[in-house]
Parts: sequence; structure tokens; C-alpha cells
Amino acid sequence: MRLGPAIMGSKQMTMLKRLFQRSNHSNDGPLIANANIEEPLSLQVGFAEPKLPYPQQLLEALRSCHRSMRNARCEMEVAQGGNMLGLLGWEKHVIRCVGFELPMPSQVVESCVAASHYSEELKQRARSHKAHMLLYYMGYDPSPLEQYVALAATVAAMDQLGAIAVFNEAGQTSLPSAALSDLISDGDMENLRTLPLPLLYCGFVKHEVEGIPGVWMRTYGAPLLGLPDFAAHATGHQEGQRYFEIFDNALTYLIDSGAHLAAGHTMQIETDEYLRFREPRADEAFLESEGALLVVDIIDSSDINR
Repeated sequence: MRLGPAIMGSKQMTMLKRLFQRSNHSNDGPLIANANIEEPLSLQVGFAEPKLPYPQQLLEALRSCHRSMRNARCEMEVAQGGNMLGLLGWEKHVIRCVGFELPMPSQVVESCVAASHYSEELKQRARSHKAHMLLYYMGYDPSPLEQYVALAATVAAMDQLGAIAVFNEAGQTSLPSAALSDLISDGDMENLRTLPLPLLYCGFVKHEVEGIPGVWMRTYGAPLLGLPDFAAHATGHQEGQRYFEIFDNALTYLIDSGAHLAAGHTMQIETDEYLRFREPRADEAFLESEGALLVVDIIDSSDINR
């Protein structure tokens, strides 16, 4: 993103130094972005109205969102035209925020909304957002899952300020922001940690491929969590829920156990039902992925050693 003259005053230059400089972060000093993070995880937030919330509103929303965020800080600069740039943070978490009083590109929005798992009415609200904010994790927690949890908590706080949807462009998925706010309002950040991964932290998409009967189902964005994406060939759309759960359970197992999966490995899912993982074949070029991807075949015990 290019920063034009309207955003580059003296105060903004001071902010930019903290946004990008290499320094030590403390819980009671200025927020400092972690310059060791070269490709930060990101979520994008759409707002119902064209005007973004003020920095003081953001601060109050963060501090009231959850008890762990009661000492949150907000260091944001508002540029001419209402665009925003700055940092939010609490404890070890630092979030870089870039806000624009205009909607996200429609092609990006549609790639995130079309395959998502909520009502068409709410999808239309997401498509019709008027302003947006880009959130980048620039803090000091090494866990990609915890980084996404911090980003999701930030979105939950913004729900009370007019946010209507959260997008994950890398995962090609989205959710109403109220869904995250509801999870935190139950009182425990753990609800964001146990959110099914393909709902937001990565995506679950179904593809019909010309000339191939059935439906291909796959995840997007799992490599950003340090995991492989998964793909499977299903007989039809009616198997969507089953494969969503299979992928989520396998990804969650990998995060919880620290195990590593590779082509040729198997994983038991039922008494006599297993997943066997393989690389995509040459005729499956449509499964091209930004990172590692494994195709999942469901087998029984008699096929394990074949």
C-alpha cells in the first residue's frame, strides 16, 4: 500500500517509525510492531457505514470486549478523508490497522462471501459494506492460531462500532462480525480458539470441475497456520458437512498434537474408516495451491497397506 501525502504528516511519520521499526515491545510502553514478521496474518473488516470509528471509540470497544483486553491501547492517526493508520494492542498482541472509508474490491469480497456458511441475507449485508479496515498481526505470540484469535477478538470489539462482516482473503471465507462478538460475550476467549478452523482461520470451498462428476471440496489458507490444505473428491454437495468436519478434525489434531502429515500417511476417523493422504496427481492441476496440499481418500482397514 502506498501512503500518500495526506497520511504522511509529522505525527504520521512518528507513527510509521513505530509501525515498522525493529525494537523491543513492552506491556506499558508504546506499541511497537514486530519487524521480524515479514508476512503477517490478516483479517479484513467491513463496516455498514462509510465513516470509520474514531480512535477513542476503538479503545473503549477493545477494553470492554473481554477482561484480557481491559488494558488495551490504541495508537491511531486519522488522515484527511477519514482514512486511518496505526496500532492496537494488549498484552503481547499488536495489531496494525489500515482503514479506508470505501468498500473492499468486489471481486475479493465475493471470493470470501460466496462459499461461506451463513445466510444469504447476511451475505448481502457483507457485500454492501461501505468502509473497511485491514488488520495485520504484528505482535509477539509465535502461535499462528493465537495470532488469528487476537485478530478475531479485535473484530469482535469492532462489532459494537458498526462492523458487519469479517473477511479472510487468504482463506476465501468470511463471517458476520456478530458471530465473533457473541462468542466472546459468553465470557471466554477460548471460544475463539475452538472455532472450527475452516469457518474463518482458513476456508472450506466446494468446486465443480468441468468434465469431472461430483464435487471437489478443499480448504484454503491452512499453510498460513503451518498446516497443509486438504482436498477431497465427493459424490455431491450433500457431503459438504461431512468433509467440513473431516478437514476440521484433521487440522485441529495437527495443531493440538504437533504431528506432521505427508503423502502416504493414514489417519483413523471411525472404527473401520481411515483417511489416506496423497499428493495431487498430474491430472488434478486444478488443485494448485499457494502452499502444501494433500488429497484425502477415505479407505477401510483392508486398503491401508495397498
